Formats: sequence, structure tokens, C-alpha cells
Amino acid sequence: MHGAGLPSADGTKLPRSRRIAAKARCHDEVGRRATQRGCELAYKMVAERDNEKYSFARESRLVIVAKAKVWASEGWRVVITDQDGKAYAPPEFDQLSAA
Repeated sequence: MHGAGLPSADGTKLPRSRRIAAKARCHDEVGRRATQRGCELAYKMVAERDNEKYSFARESRLVIVAKAKVWASEGWRVVITDQDGKAYAPPEFDQLSAA
């Protein structure tokens, strides 16, 4: 596909020279998450409210703390668990982000 580009926001194609190369982390050879191969995500967040429950996993503690703070501010019960299994409630989020 010589000359093929990626679509931009306005629908036009971007040339290959405008693409940003990025290394995929924690993926196997076909692009799936490789968690069963020892590449666990470090931080997990669970948010619960009424009969709803959402879970997220991220490598970055700063990203997971920011996400957890937003969900908590919207009335969700939120817990973050680190790679060692220690759980953090909303009053402890700043302690986790400062670590």
C-alpha cells in the first residue's frame, strides 16, 4: 500500500511521514494483551454505584488516580489496587499519586 495514509479528523489522508511511531507495550505478536505471559498492568480501579460496576487497569498510577478521582467525584464508590494487592480508597488517592 505505497502512499496510503491514515484518515485525519476532516477525512483526508495523512502521509506516512506525519504518523507517529510508538512501541506497543505488553502485547503479543498479534496485538492482544499479553497478561497471561507475565505482563500484568500495575494498577486496577473498580467503580461501583447502584447495580453498575466498572473495572479499569492501567500501567500508570497517575492515570488511574486521575480517572478514579473523576469517578469518585461523580458519586461512584471507587477503589484502586496496586501491583502488590494493596487497596486505596478515595482519601488515600493523593498518597498513591505521590508515591
